[in-house]
Amino acid sequence: MPDSQIKPEFDVKRAAFAATIGNMLEFYDFITYSFFATEIGHTFFPATSEYGSLMLSLATFGAGFLTRPIGGIVLGIFSDRVGRRPAMLLSFALMGAAILTIALTPSYAAIGVVAPIIVIVARMVQGFALGGEVGPTTAYLIEIAAPRDRGLVVAWQPASQEIAATAGALVGVILSSTMAPDMLQAYGWRLAFLIGAVCLPFGIWMRRTLPETIPHDERAAEIAEGSNHLMLARRHLRVIVLAIMILASGTISTYVTQYMTTYAKTTLHVSSSLAFTVSLVSNGLQIIGALLGGWLADRLGRKPIMIWPQLVVLVLTYPSFLWIVHEPGAWSLLFGFGIVSFIGSLPFTAFYAAFTEALPQNIRGGVFATIYAVAIATFGGTAQLVVTWLLHVTGDPLAPSWYLLLAAVVGLVAMSLMPETAPAKTGEA
Repeated sequence: MPDSQIKPEFDVKRAAFAATIGNMLEFYDFITYSFFATEIGHTFFPATSEYGSLMLSLATFGAGFLTRPIGGIVLGIFSDRVGRRPAMLLSFALMGAAILTIALTPSYAAIGVVAPIIVIVARMVQGFALGGEVGPTTAYLIEIAAPRDRGLVVAWQPASQEIAATAGALVGVILSSTMAPDMLQAYGWRLAFLIGAVCLPFGIWMRRTLPETIPHDERAAEIAEGSNHLMLARRHLRVIVLAIMILASGTISTYVTQYMTTYAKTTLHVSSSLAFTVSLVSNGLQIIGALLGGWLADRLGRKPIMIWPQLVVLVLTYPSFLWIVHEPGAWSLLFGFGIVSFIGSLPFTAFYAAFTEALPQNIRGGVFATIYAVAIATFGGTAQLVVTWLLHVTGDPLAPSWYLLLAAVVGLVAMSLMPETAPAKTGEA
């Protein structure tokens, strides 16, 4: 089924902004949890040790990933059959409810075991919403873009996630710089969540203005042929398997990167303000890298932009961590980790475009959402737990680099086997 044709008067820039601003707001609140894992652990999961409290907090962070595959299947297929806009609106509304619940739930000291139960349920709703967010949004961006600009337009999907992470880090820097530690733990982290909640009405309004990319007659035909959804997906099994490998690599890198705030504070023992600044700078560089990666992928092809930067990351990861561990400070953390973050963000925009282009429109939202959610749930939900466990068991502050190196190798192998789909290389008009 060919992509739907967009009318000449269609404003691609405005539609891309409307789609990704919602995605950005959702990821801001999801990622904020990882930045304040220590404070949330003290609030809802008191334990006999600092390690135990942090692990319980991170386990709850991981609980949000359990429902991601369900959200990916339900909302992804919903977007193929009913439309991209309704799916994106529904996921956004669910996220808003979860955000407010987490921000306003009383502490364990106030209401006992009910508090962590409420937070865990809210995290699961949040995971369901995000599971169905990325597939429809990415499909929408591909469908509104001219063939020659698909990489750059789709780049706003990963870039919006990094914008969210940067915003979360900026809030963390401001709060940690202006509030005493006891105030940050008591209510400072709640303010970070509520800042995201304030933006929810704007995001819902923006998404309601989006034009639909799947005409009504195509949606009706897809509903009539709904039983063929899985069969059509099986025809693309090879590229789906490769996508899972690449997404596993990318999500491990992403969530270990987000863990750097906690890592810098608890393992390297640097100040909270420096720890948040590291996340702010690295995430800001990844915004630039994501957009640059999309622009280059439109001109040079998807595969070169996937393979070569990934190879550079493989070479630089261990030396960068060695420098950070032996000389923990602003220069090593900001420059060393920042360079790896920037280069590592280049390949995945090209991958987003390549995978989405390789799928037909009538299964694009469902397949992308499901595969993305499964990979993120399996590897993203466990990444910070694995790293924390490795640090605890080995006592080696270089442990995160081992996991990143393994992920980089898997991603590089899969990227080298992905088909080239760039219109500049395939001759598509």
